[in-house]
Amino acid sequence: MEDRHIVAIDLGSSKVALTVAKINEDDIQVIYYKEAPSAGIRNSYVFNSMKVTRPVGDLIEDAEKELNIKITQAVVGMPKYRVRQEIGQARMELDPEECITEKNVNNLKTKALDTYPLDDADSEELFGAVAQSFSTGEDFQLVESDIIGMPSSVLEGNFKIFIGKKSALHAVDVAFNKLGIAIARKYFTPDVEAKAVLTQSEMENGVALVDFGGGVTSVSVYYGSIMRHYASIPFGGASITSDIRSECLISDRLAENIKLAFGACMPDKLQNLSEKVIQINSDGNGPNKQLPVKYLSEIITYRVKEIMEAVLYEIEQSGFADNLRNGLVLTGGGANLTNCANYIKEISGYNVRAGYPRHLFSAIGCEGVHETDAAVSIGLVLAAKADQITDCIQGENMVKIGESVTFGDMTGPGEEAPEETSHRDVQATGPDSELFRPEEIPVVEPPAATNHGGKGNRKKNGEADQKDGESKVTWFKKTIRTLFDEIRDEKV
Repeated sequence: MEDRHIVAIDLGSSKVALTVAKINEDDIQVIYYKEAPSAGIRNSYVFNSMKVTRPVGDLIEDAEKELNIKITQAVVGMPKYRVRQEIGQARMELDPEECITEKNVNNLKTKALDTYPLDDADSEELFGAVAQSFSTGEDFQLVESDIIGMPSSVLEGNFKIFIGKKSALHAVDVAFNKLGIAIARKYFTPDVEAKAVLTQSEMENGVALVDFGGGVTSVSVYYGSIMRHYASIPFGGASITSDIRSECLISDRLAENIKLAFGACMPDKLQNLSEKVIQINSDGNGPNKQLPVKYLSEIITYRVKEIMEAVLYEIEQSGFADNLRNGLVLTGGGANLTNCANYIKEISGYNVRAGYPRHLFSAIGCEGVHETDAAVSIGLVLAAKADQITDCIQGENMVKIGESVTFGDMTGPGEEAPEETSHRDVQATGPDSELFRPEEIPVVEPPAATNHGGKGNRKKNGEADQKDGESKVTWFKKTIRTLFDEIRDEKV
């Protein structure tokens, strides 16, 4: 089966992320992942389409240059805030001599979405639907895995319908139209994120997935392998940064850096760290500030407590608070705060673990793709793979999965090497992320300093000469390019 590529873009309140994944049947290889500070997004909503195009456009340009591709379309996540949930129903007649298929179930879900009466069709749009139960007229409260394969003349379903603002999706469309990138599909991210983070047993036995994001904290409650409840709160890591900025009278950027470097919950359990004092140098208009780490922890702990109390209230409202045998799974950027999981366990009574993307893919040289704040990006890739989204790029010019070296824009055998070769043109994909094994690298001694003004020292095997007045760095670059040509010609 020919490789195809999925491009996923996560539009977060504090950062945007672009992921490129190569799909070969069931094999998923992330070949590019990079984040950038977001702009024009509040509480996961795009409010300024033009500002959004700047960081996203830079990521697209960088990915195209590094991978030697042209991105034509991408899958994108929908906003998570201001989303309400309703109950929808659908019914369809079937041939009683045939068994219910997965296609029948999907058609029923589509019918539930198409027939649901919106209160305000001009301003609202359906974000998605999650099946809660099915019935055949004789059997009731069946899950999808049970209903498929049963013969019946009728199929009925109850669905949780998620409804959001149409203007939010329109702003995303405008931004991508400006970028010249088509949107292959928009996904309601809480459900796809869960498939990237939660195990099947967790969803079956009861768990709450808490996405502690920058502008929004969302909670999705699962029981019986079904999303039973969803809610979002317009507070997150950005609120903590704002608290630090207000208390210390410093800039947002400095407050964010302090939070990332020294942020922690539970000030009484910081041991020696609580005795540390952060020195904040002034810009010359006033005295330097001193911020005790313990006081910083108190600021963070109060805000985390407020956010988690709202989350626990939503869990109680779901009606499944007593069914969460697997407790809470904490993902998103806020999950990286020191002692955050322990503090939430203390105030909630649930077991808490950090939600990292599960090992459903491979990735080499993609820094950050295995962290908690990459869960949405990986969820988008998994959902797009399952939905058979077509190839999102053009001009891909790289070796197949499993090769030891990945070349970008390199010339063929016998052709002259390009004048400049960037570090982006060559990527190591071996198990140790090494371009060549040690025994494959010839030892090259640079000429002595006394030869710099002479004719140079010609090396064997066609190695480059060091010209008059040429620096060691320039000479070394030319020598390495020559070695690349020799090794490549031997392997082709």
